[in-house]
Amino acid sequence: MTASEDKNALLSAYLINGEDELKRQAVLKRLRARVEKLGDLSFNSDTFTGASASGAEIVGACNTLPFLSDIRLVVVTDADALKKADSEQIIAYLSDPAPTTVLALVATKLAKSSRLYKAVDALGKNAIIDCSPLKRAELPRTVVAMGKQHGVALSYAAAQKLIELVGENTVALDAEVQKLALAHIEGGSIDERIVEQLVERRAEAKPWDLSDALSRRDVKACMDVLGRLDSVSEYTLLNQCTTRIRELMCAKALEERGAAQSLADTLHLPSWRVRDHVRYSHNYTGEELRNALMASCDTEKAMKSGSPPRATFVRWLLGVVSK
Repeated sequence: MTASEDKNALLSAYLINGEDELKRQAVLKRLRARVEKLGDLSFNSDTFTGASASGAEIVGACNTLPFLSDIRLVVVTDADALKKADSEQIIAYLSDPAPTTVLALVATKLAKSSRLYKAVDALGKNAIIDCSPLKRAELPRTVVAMGKQHGVALSYAAAQKLIELVGENTVALDAEVQKLALAHIEGGSIDERIVEQLVERRAEAKPWDLSDALSRRDVKACMDVLGRLDSVSEYTLLNQCTTRIRELMCAKALEERGAAQSLADTLHLPSWRVRDHVRYSHNYTGEELRNALMASCDTEKAMKSGSPPRATFVRWLLGVVSK
């Protein structure tokens, strides 16, 4: 089957590619539903795992004629784990695919430069389905929307708290929202307090969570995040925090010149990364930021000279954040 002039026509193969697991599941579900409209999949569907299946097995399934149906569906999960030889067999198949089969390759992060990616892309403009994860700033709105799908209203703050507790995996977030909907029988919206009561913390914090807490000058949040960063070295955390301090200094300086809108270009960062920097910079005076930066040099020297890294870093952090 080749690309049709009908944009709704099924292609011979699709690549469902990206780290958003919930989106991948939704896309595959929709694809299966489309194929089922054309024939019975009870005896005409095969699923393989890229890490264990051979290219010959997958191609053989694709070339099998459908039974009492017009079409077959062959799904390969973890397609980015295919061995090179197996991937090459699928690439060869895609040069002349069976007209009665739809092949769905599901991958977490298959590179655009790979031969398999290019082979699927050549089948049509809709052959690659991007399932890239949302940016952290976009997640709360998505979680609020998940609540509506499960028949419950989540406040924006509740969504933020849920992400903090569970992490950024959309499948895990959707499962927790569903649990909240089932447990919250009192009606009304779910706020941050209810999320804290009903959801167990599972997510490890990220280093940038600490720099965000530092930017907000929130001592409690700093210590909470720090307690969930056991696997990150103090040197990495110090570097992350001093980088943020430099960014806040830049934000403050540009705002004083009336050029705050050029912050992203000046720092060579995407605009969403510095969206709150000007507001954050208002939490500190210019002198406080300079002193924090100078003190970080002494802190790093002390850590490298034998002082306990964690205690030394925490002392510096509290000195910066405390008003």
